[in-house]
Amino acid sequence: MTRSATGTGKLLPFIGMMVAMLGQSGSMVVIKVAIKDINEYVMVVYTFALSAILVLPFAVFLHRRSQSPPINFVALCRFFLLASFGSLGTIQAYVGIDLSSPALLSAILNLMPAFTFILALIFKMEQVHWRTSSSQAKVLGTLVSIAGAFVVILYKGPIIYRSHSDNFSNETVQFSSELNWILGGIMCVLDALFTSLWYIYQASVGDTYPTMDVSVIVFFQFLFSMLQCGAYAFFAVKDLSEWKLKVDIGLIGILYQAIIATLLRYLLVMWCIVKAGPLFCALFQPVAIIFTVWMGAIFLGDDFSLGSLVGAAIIVIGFYAVQWGKSKEEYEIAKGVEHLDTESLSHDGVPLLADRNT
Repeated sequence: MTRSATGTGKLLPFIGMMVAMLGQSGSMVVIKVAIKDINEYVMVVYTFALSAILVLPFAVFLHRRSQSPPINFVALCRFFLLASFGSLGTIQAYVGIDLSSPALLSAILNLMPAFTFILALIFKMEQVHWRTSSSQAKVLGTLVSIAGAFVVILYKGPIIYRSHSDNFSNETVQFSSELNWILGGIMCVLDALFTSLWYIYQASVGDTYPTMDVSVIVFFQFLFSMLQCGAYAFFAVKDLSEWKLKVDIGLIGILYQAIIATLLRYLLVMWCIVKAGPLFCALFQPVAIIFTVWMGAIFLGDDFSLGSLVGAAIIVIGFYAVQWGKSKEEYEIAKGVEHLDTESLSHDGVPLLADRNT
């Protein structure tokens, strides 16, 4: 009975994370298809606007029920800064997908643990103890992940899987394609960097407002991101007809991004974190590469090169090295705390073994 319950307890989060990664991969493919019918900056603005509208009822209801502090000007400034990291990352992601491919972004996103570790060092949130295996693994994993990013961006190599036949060869077109791939890769790296900054500041905001419901913070993030991206799109998109929505793949992309990619995937990942822990959920991120490559080949006709395979493999190795270092460090800290608790218990006059001799 216990084994069955335990198995179900692990099986449901496993299925949930697989569905979440499938939704993430589908999101990247949908963006690539949708921006053929709608401007990418306009799509970002409408997606954030619809997401804010969908979250608003939950934020109002849960904020009234909880013992949350009043939302003052300082809190709004924190939410605005948090939203700016999300806005910058989202715009870089859309441009990166447009210039390169969803598979490249999916591989590059595995740099986030490495970037988070580097930023934590810069902000004095973490220290490196060179003699411990956990710190060595995190440093080595970070360097390996960055090396893998260089490989996947700068080296394409021969095509190992071609989804369509291409007999047309032109040096100018080929050079332009390679340049777009490199620029798209840089945009994807910036997306991973800004998303890592978002994670770090999100933790800081959560610590500052521990009693505030998450939906309230998420709503203001969506609202401010809509305003920020809207201000940028107002100057970037000169043709006002671009803002007119039509019943096409662009509208479907907005609905998918707001409902599936943003809300359902967010809620699903949060549920999995509660049930199985953040480390368990983080281990599934490389699975998105497989889903994205598969969906890109089917729906976009994307080719898959040797450089993408080798680079993605190197990034994943670095990803798991950083995760292993983090898990080992958390285990050592928990073990140290348990040891201190045991010592304090014995010092408080409760001998552990002495009573056996009396």
